[in-house]
Amino acid sequence: MRDPYLVIKSPLLTERLDRLQPQNIYGFWVDKNANKIEVKYAIEKIYNVKVVKVNIMNMPPKRRRLRFKEGHTASWKKAIVRIKEGQTINIG
Repeated sequence: MRDPYLVIKSPLLTERLDRLQPQNIYGFWVDKNANKIEVKYAIEKIYNVKVVKVNIMNMPPKRRRLRFKEGHTASWKKAIVRIKEGQTINIG
């Protein structure tokens, strides 16, 4: 297994994910080459919690314009993680 700190880049702090925290659901920005098994292992090692389920999404690039030039943001991967009932992750 890879180093957990290379798999998990940072937690995602959005209003939608903030509303899901009472249901033990958290979001993370993860490495583009990470799979569900690596994400589960990394979350369990970093935060000392038991992961029940992992969903991963590839986020496509978005078009952006800067003055007269068009470009795009980088694509990235996010993971939505459900942890065991009664456990929490302090992200704040």
